[in-house]
Amino acid sequence: MTQTTEAAAVQRPPKPTRVRVHRAWFVAAVTFVTIIGAAAFRSVPGLLIDPLHAEFDWSRGTIGAAVSVNLALYGLTAPFAAALMDRFGIRRVVAVALTVIAAGSWLTVWMTAAWQLMLCWGLLVGLGSGSMALAFAATVTNRWFTARRGLVSGILTAASASGQLIFLPLLSWIIDRYDWRPAAVTVALAALAVVPFVWLLLHDHPADVGQKPYGAAEFVPKPPPVRGAARRAVTVLLSAVRTGPFWLLAGTFAICGASTNGLIQTHFIPAAHDHHMPVQAAASLLAVIGVFDVVGTIASGWFTDRFEPRRLLAVYYALRGVSLMFLPLLLGPAVHPPMVFFIVFYGLDWVATVPPTLALCREQYGEDSAIVFGWVLASHQVGAALVAFLGGVARDTFGSYDVVWYASGALCAAAALMALVIRRRAGGEVAVA
Repeated sequence: MTQTTEAAAVQRPPKPTRVRVHRAWFVAAVTFVTIIGAAAFRSVPGLLIDPLHAEFDWSRGTIGAAVSVNLALYGLTAPFAAALMDRFGIRRVVAVALTVIAAGSWLTVWMTAAWQLMLCWGLLVGLGSGSMALAFAATVTNRWFTARRGLVSGILTAASASGQLIFLPLLSWIIDRYDWRPAAVTVALAALAVVPFVWLLLHDHPADVGQKPYGAAEFVPKPPPVRGAARRAVTVLLSAVRTGPFWLLAGTFAICGASTNGLIQTHFIPAAHDHHMPVQAAASLLAVIGVFDVVGTIASGWFTDRFEPRRLLAVYYALRGVSLMFLPLLLGPAVHPPMVFFIVFYGLDWVATVPPTLALCREQYGEDSAIVFGWVLASHQVGAALVAFLGGVARDTFGSYDVVWYASGALCAAAALMALVIRRRAGGEVAVA
């Protein structure tokens, strides 16, 4: 080879390296779309209270009781669903869950008695939605990601808010123009539409496609199926309840559920309607919460990767409590700037608590963290269920929701203090101070 040829070889620029997107991000995208589809059912309870009260003359307490069954099962099913995913795989469990949601929503079209609302919307939709709860997002995050877990958990948590953003205006328009029954059918069809995507695209583990988890230094073999899903879920719970952090995380998350799903999501629309605000306007405000929830939750995931989770939780709960104290002064027949500010503020804080709570579960409970988080989520939904029911009873008793807003604000202040009691030891362990 001549000197000229050698020089040309040295100076020739290297071929550009083709950057491949890790398969984990595709799995996260499918999970995001799946949760959006399942979120349709969560948009309906607040919209149904007034139509069902008007058509069947059921009390708001009775309707709230059905919603509370739904919310409680949403949480209590989650830890068992996480264990079932370890046994049968993610996509099988999620596909069945979506089908159950669709069946429960569809059957409400023919109901004529309150017990049927309890059965369809409470039991069936509650069981199906519990399998689609945040434990699903936690399982996907734990299996497919080693790096960026806080960010990914924030993005997947925001998917539920995105579903609310998409479906609330649509469903409120359907109910206003037609009836509540076409809205229930729409929910059923939305859940069914996602099933093919789950079955074809949602892989259970990185080893299924011969890849390492995102950010992992070494290949991780797929673990064998874990038998005894129900027994494992209970065993993990019995172990976790012996630790202080579990009770603190469960307590704070119960208050989180009480002040979001149980309170705002269930009772904001009828409360606004009590102040002569049009239902579609109130539903649109709730959808705007969904817009800013996406931003707030993703930002919270980013913060969780960089800051101490317990301090983030204390700030989130304190700000939420302050905002609820002002809400009774803001409700009125028209949408004005202070109400818009509340909606934006509350949206940013809606489920910003999830990434730091999940991070604390992961640090303390390791491989069992998805199941432990499922039980913590169960407390979230029990809190939501209690307020969904008691909020309706308070409205029937006092003629307004004011006492519910103030009580929930005080609970959020208590949650901020509980979060500060959690201490992080060297090495990432969490202990009670």
